[in-house]
Amino acid sequence: MNEDMLKEFISDPALAATVSETDALRKDLVGMRIFDAPIFAIAAADDPLFLRLKSDASVGAHHLLPADWTPGARFVLSVFFPFAKRVRAANAAADRIPAAEWLHGRIEGQKCISAVFAAAAEVLRRAGFSAVVPALDARFRSEGFTSNWSERHVAFVCGLGTFGLSRGLITEKGIAGRFASLVTDMALSPTRREYEDLYEYCVFCGLCAKRCPAEAIDPETGKAHAPCFTFLEETRARFSPRYGCGKCQAGVPCECGIPARGARS
Repeated sequence: MNEDMLKEFISDPALAATVSETDALRKDLVGMRIFDAPIFAIAAADDPLFLRLKSDASVGAHHLLPADWTPGARFVLSVFFPFAKRVRAANAAADRIPAAEWLHGRIEGQKCISAVFAAAAEVLRRAGFSAVVPALDARFRSEGFTSNWSERHVAFVCGLGTFGLSRGLITEKGIAGRFASLVTDMALSPTRREYEDLYEYCVFCGLCAKRCPAEAIDPETGKAHAPCFTFLEETRARFSPRYGCGKCQAGVPCECGIPARGARS
């Protein structure tokens, strides 16, 4: 197993992720592809930015370091799985209620990612490497609106992108999608971060705030997690076991790429 093989292993099943007949909320969604090709970024486990996350008020001192997950950790692999155009377009067109396509992306899509990463970690372990997927580990904890392993902040450290006003991460393939990561002692090639500022890719157009049905995003101060969470719980009550929203990620300049400077709503 080498780096290219690992990326190929993760990509293939993710690209094949579709909505099954059993899960489909509508008949026309059977077989719908959930993701476009994923993108990858890698950081050294001892990158100083991981330590700095502990002092970030939006993350917290409880955020664990790569070596806390597996002794001897050398690298962190972060992956962004962008939602396919059909998923994004449906949610951009729908009213304040999340589109069925988006709900499938949020739930069935995440199930696929979790299965892929669990399998990838097992393959690495069988090859003699240590490998942990923090989000699937028994030690993973959420505290309030933070966790001890933030996929978005880890992706920022690894070089995948920078934050937007909605607190989502804007990558070269946009903000609409899902993140996952694993920590390993396998030799990988660190990605060069093409940015310095946390919000370097955001143009602060404010459209995500206008599209938010919970009115949780202030154009000046950004997203407040409490009203967002309340709205998500409303969608869970309506669509259980599914839930989601994503209105701030669809129909915005950063939906599927880094917005050009000067982009406005």
